[in-house]
Amino acid sequence: MEPTSWIGYTASLLTTISFLPQVIKVLIERKTRDISRNMYLVLTVGLGFWLAYGILKEDLPIILANSVTLVFTMVILYFKLMEKEPEEN
Repeated sequence: MEPTSWIGYTASLLTTISFLPQVIKVLIERKTRDISRNMYLVLTVGLGFWLAYGILKEDLPIILANSVTLVFTMVILYFKLMEKEPEEN
């Protein structure tokens, strides 16, 4: 494997697993109050475009990283959208 491929796979792995602690926290606590809905909406759409780009370019590191990260962000976004806003007094 070429050095550039190793760099691509390493970058993909690190950026993808960076979302794992947040996903685990959301799944355990079922709370997303301090997470920005708009940020995750934009991020999820962006990841969808990155995935499409990777598929069109047939670039496996981009496809793998963005597929997994897209699932992670969709889980977080799902819980964010389903969480009820606290009532104001």
